[in-house]
Formats: sequence, C-alpha cells, structure tokens
Amino acid sequence: MGEHFFFEFSHLNTDCFPVFLNLVSDQFKDDFLIIRLDNGGFHKAKRLKVPNNIILLFQPPHCPELNPIEQVWQYLKRRLRWSLPATLDQLRQQLRERLEVLTPEIVVAITRRQSILHALSVTQI
Repeated sequence: MGEHFFFEFSHLNTDCFPVFLNLVSDQFKDDFLIIRLDNGGFHKAKRLKVPNNIILLFQPPHCPELNPIEQVWQYLKRRLRWSLPATLDQLRQQLRERLEVLTPEIVVAITRRQSILHALSVTQI
C-alpha cells in the first residue's frame, strides 16, 4: 500500500490512456490493481482494452475529493505554490523532483481516507 507510478504524457486522451494502463500493468505485473477514476470520456472509450490485472473503479460525477490522486495533486501544488519557474521545463523539473521524494509512507498519509478503505473492504471481487 502506498506505492505509486508516474509517467508524463503530452496529452490526456484515448490514445495515451491505454498506454498508461499498460505501463502501470507492466510495472505491477504481479499485483492486482484497482484504479480509481473520474468519468472522463477517455476512461470509458469503447476501444479501451484494460489489462487483466487492472479493474477501473469509477467515482460518482462531481466528486474529485473521492479520488486519491486528487489528494496527491493538492499535496504537490502546495509545495510548488511559492515556486516561480520561468519556463515549462523548469516547472516539469520541479515537479519531477517532488515526485521522486514521495515515499510509500507519504503517499499513504496523503491518500488514506477511511471512507475509501471501508468501501474497498466490503467490495466483493
């Protein structure tokens, strides 16, 4: 619990999302993953092939607070708020540096929500 995987893409769309899922699947090939998602159209594209070790769990509309990645983004934004990068490349570098120091313990502390843990504990898979 608390492991994370980040990969930078130029776009967030129906072409990039399956590539991301395959990268995650390969990174955690010995694990069974539940990925929490909003209802973005690219998350539900008809041509989307989800790897066998991944289940997509869709949250209710207009509830970003239920998605753990939103908590991670808030954490990162708070640490970047006084940063004044002059270029997009500088911002990317600062973001990479902050991502590299995220330990599993930090990720758990950021994303642990009792309501999510309870929902997962009673789910029949």
